[in-house]
Amino acid sequence: VQLQASGGGLVQAGGSLRLSCAASGSIFSIVSMGWYRQAPGNQREWVARIPSGGNANYADFVKGRFTISRDNAKNAVYLQMNSLGPEDTAVYYCNTRLYPLGVGDNAYTYWGQGTQVTVSS
Repeated sequence: VQLQASGGGLVQAGGSLRLSCAASGSIFSIVSMGWYRQAPGNQREWVARIPSGGNANYADFVKGRFTISRDNAKNAVYLQMNSLGPEDTAVYYCNTRLYPLGVGDNAYTYWGQGTQVTVSS
């Protein structure tokens, strides 16, 4: 299973970006998909998650600004980021917990390679 993230870049404060991430490989079913971020010198922190058949959840610092969504047919997750500020500058990682095909009854967590988001003031 692989995750491929894209959509990062440089944007001015107040601007918007949309991140995309698609999972590929031998996937039986997806439990949830989400996003984390890691700023320089900081630990990786959770941003948002959307479980299969459930409601999206957000970290307090992005509520009202970021929207997570999924395209189940494409095994993809998106993060629409609005009203960006310099504090949102980080490498953003997509994440999924899923059941791979032919690996038994356990769910596993996979990470994408990260995409850089830089917000200038």
